[in-house]
Amino acid sequence: MCESRLRLWLPLVVALLASPLAAQQRTEADFIIRNFQFRNGEIFPELKIHYVTLGMPQRDAGGHISNAVLLLHGTGGSLNGFLSEQYPGLFRPGQPLDSSRYYIIIPDSIGHGRSSKPSDGLRLRFPHYDYADMVEAQYRLVTAGLRVDHLKLVSGISMGGMHTWIWGEEHSDMVDNLFPVVCMPVAITGVNRLWRDLAIYLITSDPDFQSGNYESEHGLNKAIAMFELNGRSIARTGQYS
Repeated sequence: MCESRLRLWLPLVVALLASPLAAQQRTEADFIIRNFQFRNGEIFPELKIHYVTLGMPQRDAGGHISNAVLLLHGTGGSLNGFLSEQYPGLFRPGQPLDSSRYYIIIPDSIGHGRSSKPSDGLRLRFPHYDYADMVEAQYRLVTAGLRVDHLKLVSGISMGGMHTWIWGEEHSDMVDNLFPVVCMPVAITGVNRLWRDLAIYLITSDPDFQSGNYESEHGLNKAIAMFELNGRSIARTGQYS
């Protein structure tokens, strides 16, 4: 009797174990953009954009991928933030970004994570870049790298949210929905700008900075400590200190 029960339940157990694995199918790779031209005219021979995809692409009758979603991280972050415990279950079956339904693309933006960044060695000789350059690199990854010509959703947090607004302006013909989080489509001013200028000052005025040929991250650590102090103040009071 035990053997017959086992034969009865085994297919169900296998199905239950297999479905989360299928839903969480993951690919991690680098996309190299050759001779990438920044907005200021500088050309980078090989710009690396590191990325992760979750789920499988689905194609419509015309052969186009129809279930793609682009997720964008914030300043100083990386794609790993979306894969951490901070977002438990976000990609699980039945959740908003169920990876058994959607093909989710999560890149490291220029200057972050495992994508090309000044600290790889060029430091201040790395081309100056802005949001437009970062979005252009994301666009090249999506279209030339992954062969996606339509996105069901672009969503990002903080800096990634600002990128989302730019996607809506620059590539509105290929995006169905925008969901920017913790950001506004306006210039950074007031106290927000003050904190950023102070961070730059803490880094560049530190003796170890040496005009960009830094020997330590002492100045950077001071800037990080300043932001952590401000973040704790916001958590306690609900407003900037």
